[in-house]
Amino acid sequence: MKKIIATVPIILALTIVVLLAANRQGEEANEPRAGVTVIADNIEIPWDIAFLPDGSMLVTERGGNVLALEATGGQKTVFNTEVEGGGEGGLLGIALHPNFADNRFVYLYMTRPASGGQTGNRVVRYRYENEIFSFDKVIINGIPGAIYHDGGRIAFGPNGMLYISTGDATEPRLAQDLSSLAGKILRLRDDGALPSDNPFGTAIYSYGHRNPQGLAWDSEGRLFSTEHGRSGALSGLDEINFIQAGTNYGWPDIEGDQTKNGMVNPILHSGARTTWAPASAAILNGSIFFGGLRGEALYEAILDGERVRELKTHFEGEFGRIRTVRVGPDEMLYLSTSNRDGRGSPAPNDDKIIRVNPKEL
Repeated sequence: MKKIIATVPIILALTIVVLLAANRQGEEANEPRAGVTVIADNIEIPWDIAFLPDGSMLVTERGGNVLALEATGGQKTVFNTEVEGGGEGGLLGIALHPNFADNRFVYLYMTRPASGGQTGNRVVRYRYENEIFSFDKVIINGIPGAIYHDGGRIAFGPNGMLYISTGDATEPRLAQDLSSLAGKILRLRDDGALPSDNPFGTAIYSYGHRNPQGLAWDSEGRLFSTEHGRSGALSGLDEINFIQAGTNYGWPDIEGDQTKNGMVNPILHSGARTTWAPASAAILNGSIFFGGLRGEALYEAILDGERVRELKTHFEGEFGRIRTVRVGPDEMLYLSTSNRDGRGSPAPNDDKIIRVNPKEL
């Protein structure tokens, strides 16, 4: 009996500590942070964001939905497609045609079942009018897929070409194989035709990539990409690359600062003991902003021409896993969280789209 009585004060003390900590966390969660606004929540694993001419957004959910999201936060599903949504695949990147206001073309990158029980990735073009998606054509098919390393970012460059990032589909050797579309950055015309000046006479623009998921151009038209490095017990060596036509970026033969004839090093990597898990890229005011999944942060790489001068970390641990970063027409940064993807710790109302004023960083 004495032992039971003796433990009661300890239990009460511990309970008070836990309640006080929870109360502090609740107060912190309710405190608005300058320049940060959650504009949408309860989204199912958002992957990418595209801005419509009126300032509203289309948001892809990895499970196969496209959401129409008003700037004020109202949302509804406007499209659903069958995808292979396990692992890292599903409905991934979205891009609007540069002349969307006239032709209404929307491009989607998706993982679908393929022959032999495998999966494959493709880019499909649709028309989007009056909140209705209608199929137009398959832009490219036959991109190898797998449960992991599906790439998925698509973006139009300043030259009007469509660029597509693909992963190595968990087969590292494919990144060096110029007969495969895996582990590459591809370049096509808006209708899927091959540009005459592509370096290998195919859709391949650069190769030797593990799992690139960020594509962005600076004010001089230079292309940069973020890329996931090795995973598992030896995770780390995530990359930022300056992308040039026909260049080999080394995976799986070299990583980090390793060198090999004919292969190019990243302009910045995370090191062997740090993992960003970079999942996007957006350039604003001379900085590359990218989301970190495992790093759970918004990263900012300040550029000096074709090099990185400084790396800054924002919001570390505040929002959990951050995937996409986009620059809106209002010059604000828009982030999507990815806490419900099976690898995070979801908070109430995850996942979210968050608007950030870069002047407040």
